This record gives sequence, structure tokens and C-alpha cells, in this order.
Amino acid sequence: MIPSPVGTLEALLEWDPATPPRTVALVCHPHPQFGGTLHNKVVFRAAKAATHAGFAALRFNFRGVGKSEGEYSDGIGEQDDVRAALDYLAKRFPNSAVWLMGFSFGAWVGLAVGAQDPRVLSLVGLGLPVASLDFGFLREVTKPKLIVQGTQDVYGPRDLMGKLLASIPAPKRIHWVEGADHFFTGKLEEVQAAIRAFLEQT
Repeated sequence: MIPSPVGTLEALLEWDPATPPRTVALVCHPHPQFGGTLHNKVVFRAAKAATHAGFAALRFNFRGVGKSEGEYSDGIGEQDDVRAALDYLAKRFPNSAVWLMGFSFGAWVGLAVGAQDPRVLSLVGLGLPVASLDFGFLREVTKPKLIVQGTQDVYGPRDLMGKLLASIPAPKRIHWVEGADHFFTGKLEEVQAAIRAFLEQT
């Protein structure tokens, strides 16, 4: 459990015990009001990519989800949850760099915090719902960034994504998953491989 402004947050920390991690990944789950939890398949795959790349991976439930205390807070309080998770990682792994990843709502909340927090060195956004949420904050971010997006994602259509990507400064990488919907149905292996390649090369 992670201490937070609303009590404690349920969390799952994983790494290969044979290899002490020098880098950690924080993974944020999709919308709490639409079934998003730390056990989401995309979130699980992101964490798996991190551990296979030699990272420690922390997944957690936002306030009001699972065993986490508190209640949904329109993304504002959830940003505090991300900061609480970063505080936890800073204490648990004081000499480790942090990569921040998020899927859908988790990308909107997590990347907004990671863009500003100096403890976060790199960002990974999965399935950005640009049709409904504003990712304009990425236009000011010069940290390394990976965006993984399905070409058939109705919540992040390619034309809107193209406009956002054109406005984001380098370094940046976009991985289009051909034929994938918002949840990367049937394409999770490709998503995991794209994340791992970015983690190992950045």
C-alpha cells in the first residue's frame, strides 16, 4: 500500500530479484469510472515490458478503485495519487531513474504529472484519448516520449493524433499499431514489444 493524501493506495511492485533494478517504471491505469484498474491488460503488458527490460514496475489503483481509499476526483486528485506513487518510489529506490507510463485516462493524468516532475526522465503514452481529453501539455515537454496508438482507435483518431504529434517537440517516437482499437485487442504482444524496445534504447 502507498500512503497518499486520501489514505492508502493499493499497489503492486514487481521486478526480477536476480537483477537489482537501476530504473523503475510507474504505470497508470485507465478511467476508474469505466472499469480501469491496475489489473487492466494494457497496464499489465506495460509493466511486463518494464520488468523484462530490467526495470522495477509499480502499478497502483487510483483513489476509490479496488482497495484504494478515497473517491474519484475528475483527474485532479488522481494527479496527487501519481505524485504519491512517485514519492513512494523515491524512497524505495532512491538512486533509480523513473519512467512514467499511462494508458488512456492514465496517460492523461500520469503524463501531465511526469511532464513537470524532475524525477521522471521519460514518458510512455498508450492509447491517448485525444478526442475527449486535452494533451496540449505535451507541447512543452522535451523529455523522451513514446506514444503507442491503434490506427482504429475511435477515442484517439489518427487525424487528431497527427495534429498533436506534429506539435510535440523531440525527442519523440510514435508506434502505430495497425488495425488496433483503443484497447489494442489482439495486439498486446506488439504493444509490449514496442514499449520494451523504447525502454532498452532510450
